Amino acid sequence: MTRHHLGLFGTFARSRFASVGCIFAAMLALLPARLDARVVRIVIDSRQTLGGGKAFGDAGAYERIAGRVFYAFDPANPYDRQIVDLSLAPRNAAGEVEASGEIIILRPVDAAKASGLTLVDVTNRGGQTTFVFHLGARRDLAPDTAEYYGDGFLMQRGVTIVAVGWQWDVPAGGTALHFTPPPVGDSAHPVSGLVRSDLTVDTATKMMSLGHTVNAARAIGYPVADPGDVSNVLTVRDSPTGERQIVPRAAWRFARLESDGTVIDDPRSIYMAEGFQAGRIYEAVYRATGAVVVGTGMAAVRDVMAYLKYDPASPAPTKYGIAYGVSQTGRFLRHFLYQGFNIDEKGRQAFDGMFAHTAGAGRGSFNHRFAQPSRDAQPYNTFFYPTDVFPFSSVEESDTETGAKGALIWHPNTLTFMPKVFYVDGGYEYWGRAASLTHTTVDGKADLPFTANERRYVIASAQHSSPAAFPPSANSRDQNAPTYRGSVLDQRLALRALFAALSDWVMRGTQPPASAYPRLATSELVKATAVTFPTVAGFTAARIPVQPFRIDLGPRWKDGVIEVEPARLGNPYTVLVPRVDDFGNDAAGIRSIELRVPLATYTGWHLRLGMAAGSDRLMSFTGTFMPFARTEQERAERKDSRPSIEKLYPTKDVFLAQVDAECQVLVSSRFLLAGDVATARQRMADTWDWVMKQ
Repeated sequence: MTRHHLGLFGTFARSRFASVGCIFAAMLALLPARLDARVVRIVIDSRQTLGGGKAFGDAGAYERIAGRVFYAFDPANPYDRQIVDLSLAPRNAAGEVEASGEIIILRPVDAAKASGLTLVDVTNRGGQTTFVFHLGARRDLAPDTAEYYGDGFLMQRGVTIVAVGWQWDVPAGGTALHFTPPPVGDSAHPVSGLVRSDLTVDTATKMMSLGHTVNAARAIGYPVADPGDVSNVLTVRDSPTGERQIVPRAAWRFARLESDGTVIDDPRSIYMAEGFQAGRIYEAVYRATGAVVVGTGMAAVRDVMAYLKYDPASPAPTKYGIAYGVSQTGRFLRHFLYQGFNIDEKGRQAFDGMFAHTAGAGRGSFNHRFAQPSRDAQPYNTFFYPTDVFPFSSVEESDTETGAKGALIWHPNTLTFMPKVFYVDGGYEYWGRAASLTHTTVDGKADLPFTANERRYVIASAQHSSPAAFPPSANSRDQNAPTYRGSVLDQRLALRALFAALSDWVMRGTQPPASAYPRLATSELVKATAVTFPTVAGFTAARIPVQPFRIDLGPRWKDGVIEVEPARLGNPYTVLVPRVDDFGNDAAGIRSIELRVPLATYTGWHLRLGMAAGSDRLMSFTGTFMPFARTEQERAERKDSRPSIEKLYPTKDVFLAQVDAECQVLVSSRFLLAGDVATARQRMADTWDWVMKQ
């Protein structure tokens, strides 16, 4: 097998242990290529002991290993054939296709103290995500400090954490993990195709990136093949399903605006001198070049896990593996299962468990030609990408409107070695990620089950992925109502308990808690217009959830090639949302301590209040925190239908006594760890103090 050294894509911190890493890397380079897990080799660039050797409980000191992984894929292997366009990629002398990416490993210094469980962090747009399990993490510090990992929840349990770069369109530089896939075709056989980029402009601007914008950092877009191609069209509209109006070609160009005001030709950006208007939806469809084999990123995640499980010479050998993905990478894991990626090239199971967090009903752009992995489906942005696409449920379902039949768990590879899976969502995913479709028929008329190897948990009223900061800042308060932008309901405590349950299920066969989510049979799912929210002066309730449509991407979509952009829309699917209780909190699922002894209404959604357009639509990923009135007089002044705090709890001591009792109920239900009871109690005491001072 041809092995060559690909360049370092990121800069890793060096320490006094770097020389050890260099020696180990040199030894690895001298070894013959190992073919058993399709990881050809790992080059270690740095090796650091965390916090000067601070012990994380019985697991002792941890070390952080940073390096690069080199992969090879065989287009003829039956477990690689689902990778779209792999057969069109350049091959090495052995007839294999090569790729490389970055990796970070956190493992006990003393391998004998490791638990035998590895958690693979499927990085979200290059960023590590397992910090959601760690309370008090100090991300402003260096990653070789112990404080960076907060209470080190996973390390205290002896878990090895492996973060894997898999995504091609992550911008270069920074701390993100990168992945370099093989190209599709070569200079003698170029491949082009239609690509679509959309942008909702909430603030006027003169430049639009062709890559998806996430957290103010641009994802890499595909470059236009020929700026003069008549296929290149820019349109504008005023609502997601509104009529598109063509922007005259003379009004825009493929270029970018520099900070000094100069305009430079750029195949990955669009510049318009008159500017993109706030409140409008712009959409570019263009013929692109530069296709890469995007699906090798999914195979890379598979192969890292297989390498650690089956090669005792790996840097962190393990017995069990769980994949964790949140939001984008939660959808990645659903896609991973759907396309049968959980078996390596030797026919062995990769992951034993999966924790798909806040994925809703989605999959994503992870394995087709000109796929843009950063694209998703948001309430008022990134519309009609292949994200919320049939089938949605684990068991077979039918769409009587299109005649389609299918199931998320259908692929022979998945059926052969089905991992134990937790699907964990919050209230937001029902409003913003069409989560009801994972367990109802597409017409919303009947409940659907899950397989025996799956559990579904919904953290009631939680916003997307992680809580808002507590206490809320003054500038997060809405002008016309006693509401705050961002829900402070702390779902992390439930997530920690669920991770413990999943790891026990994987490692010891201990059955986890029964699934907890809203069902039609118990009248816990309703149409959005039927939700009875409390009435409070100035408060406007959400009524329009994100609506997925049946989409037609052309006849070759079944082969992973899009030929119709924008997609032709069919009728929408039926989306349902959770019923709420008298306080306005979701009535079903895991009801955290905030809902069991409430001081506020928590919603998974927040409206686009004050924005240039779509004020009746949802903000992306954001919830609402609406404290109760403190007194009956204040309640009357607010015209608040909810009871006041003084009516619910005569004193703080009475309130905390109820908190103590309900925490024990959560512990017995295994939705709160006994070790987290004090944290939950303190959070509620702090909430009382903050609310009563406002």
